[in-house]
Amino acid sequence: QVQLVESGGGLVQVGGSLTLSCVVSGRVLRFRPMAWYRQAPGKERELVALITSAGMNTMYADSVRGRFNISRDNAKNMVFLQMNGLEPEDTAVYYCNERPPMNFWGRGTLVTVSS
Repeated sequence: QVQLVESGGGLVQVGGSLTLSCVVSGRVLRFRPMAWYRQAPGKERELVALITSAGMNTMYADSVRGRFNISRDNAKNMVFLQMNGLEPEDTAVYYCNERPPMNFWGRGTLVTVSS
């Protein structure tokens, strides 16, 4: 059974930083592109960042480019999202998943940015 477990969220002030982690069990990650998504209150889930299977290439949404950094550790089946310069608009529940996503999601981790 595949499980996605996100962690690392919390309450942070504007301009602060957080690092999110995602552990995937039941599935070998090293052949799969992975991504972080987020869903803000009242909005659709959106793609935030993508990393290719070997980690050689990344892609970011315009809203986070230059502030966020996605990385992965295939040996540990983990994906990370380093978030700097956080803004109130980054407040959301953050999820990791494959790209394209599997047909289920983890519980996510809540990031709240206070102004």
